[in-house]
Formats: sequence, C-alpha cells, structure tokens
Amino acid sequence: MKFASRIFNLKTKLPKFVDLLVPSLPTPLQEISDTVILRAGIRLFIKRDDLIHPTVSGNKWRKLKYNLQQAKSKGATTLLTFGGAFSNHLYATAAAGKYSGFETIGIVRGENPGEKKSSTLKFCEEHGMKLHYVSREEYKLRNSEDYLSYIKQQFGNPFTIPEGGTSEFALKGVEEMTVEVDQQLGRIPDYYAVAAGTGGTAAGILSAGAHVLAFSALKGGSFLENDILNLGGENDKRGQLKLFTDYHFKGYAKYTQELLDFILMFKKQHGIQLEQVYTGKMLFGLYDLIEKGYFKTGDCIVAVHTGGLQGLLVELKED
Repeated sequence: MKFASRIFNLKTKLPKFVDLLVPSLPTPLQEISDTVILRAGIRLFIKRDDLIHPTVSGNKWRKLKYNLQQAKSKGATTLLTFGGAFSNHLYATAAAGKYSGFETIGIVRGENPGEKKSSTLKFCEEHGMKLHYVSREEYKLRNSEDYLSYIKQQFGNPFTIPEGGTSEFALKGVEEMTVEVDQQLGRIPDYYAVAAGTGGTAAGILSAGAHVLAFSALKGGSFLENDILNLGGENDKRGQLKLFTDYHFKGYAKYTQELLDFILMFKKQHGIQLEQVYTGKMLFGLYDLIEKGYFKTGDCIVAVHTGGLQGLLVELKED
C-alpha cells in the first residue's frame, strides 16, 4: 500500500509546565493515508503526543501538568499515586516527580515480584519512587475516602493523584490538546479516537466539546461509559461519546498475534510505533470501523497517540 504523511506543527501559545519538566509543544499532527482510508473517503490524523516528552509521554504529561502545579501550590513535597506492574502512569509520575523536585510513592497492585520486577517498576525505583505493594482486594479501595485518609496518614499526608492521573486537574490538561488540534487543523475534527483505561483522556476531550470514540483496553470495559461521563460532568458544550468494548484482545495488557501483526504493519506503512496495551488496540479498532463503513465520506478523525511506548514488547521494537 502506498501512503502519504503530512506534519502539521503550528506554533501555539499554551502555558508552560513547571520546573524542569519542559514539553515539546505543540506536538505534531500527522496525516496518514493508505488504501483503507482512501477507499473510505475520510481524513485521518494522528496527534503525536508520544513526542511530548522523552519519559513523561502522551496523555500522562497532560494529565500530570496541573496535578503537579496544584501539589506545588499547596506546598506538598511528596506525590502518591496508584498503578499496576506495567502502569504508564507510575512510570510517568516517577519521572515527573524526579524532574520537578517531588518525592514519589507508588501504591502497586499485587505482591512484590522481587527480582522479577517489570521494567516499568525498575524504572520507577531508579527514579526514586518508593513502591508499596498491596493485595488486589485492598487495591480496590483506592477511591474510597476512608482508605485515602488512611493512606495519607500512613505516608505523611502526601499529595494524592488518582490511578491513571485522572482528576479534574487532568481534564484541564487534556483540553489543551484539543486547542492545539483546532489550531493545527484550522477546524474542529468530526471525531477524536482514543484508547481508554481510566477514561480521563476521553473525558477531557468531551469536556472541550468534541465527539469521542473511546476504545476500552480492558475486558468488560462497559463501565467506562459512566465513568467518562461522570468525570466530565454536565456542561453545555460537552461532546458525544461512543465507547467500543470489543477490541480488548482478551483483556488489559493482553494481546494476540493479529494485534501484533497490525502494529508491525502500521509502523512499516506509516512510520509510527504503537504498543500492544493501548494505542495498538485503539488503531486496530478504528481501522476495523473504517473498513466496515462506520464513517461517512469527508469525515475528519484525529486519533490521539497517548504514548506508553516504554511498555513495548521486545519483538515490536525490532525493525
């Protein structure tokens, strides 16, 4: 298949991040074209938020931006957050904390794996994050006010960031991404396509007034619809949400050879690396919808590359 790429990288005046955590903004908007897209008569762009920062990449930088500014304004010296052994959010928070002068604590779901720690957890420790392992049952309490109060007392009242960085402060950062896109495109896209784990990125885009196609990375992710809508809250400009739950490939962080083949094909054709946990599933699902005639001729879609490339499988790193 032949393809074409165009990079839209206009200058915008957006707030800078705090301290040493300097992003590359605006991130490029890359138009891609291949036989599937041409046959459908649509336009597809990739918002390259994977290029926003070397280690705090994608939606994690945008979600953490105002969380860290809030922590700083409150005089906090320590950040505490939650995640699993392969959490992009723990990875990003560890790096962001180190670069911005915060101590960091990670509440990790599951038993301490000892020497078998994932590369993500090893990175967190190397960047100064103190890891505290809890049972899966205890981890389910992470959003309980009583449990959060207990955790804050146990760890000296740190500034607490929810799992995935998803909070009101995160939504504000994500909304800024849509400002970039509007300026780069010169219009509002018909749809944004985004992978969904906790739903914060989708909620932030909705709050900005855009229509969102969210692809659950979790098996049984139908609950995300209410989570996303509740996160965004009621407002007059909120866009419309469509959640797809059939592209999880057997569950969170799981995959099949079909998915891996798609990721390798996409990189070969378009020069864009995806990963098997989030962005690969989202683009696979989006292409499936395109081929099934979901979109009408002339529709403009922006798919958000939310980063997370540190979680790549070794075989996907090979050219």
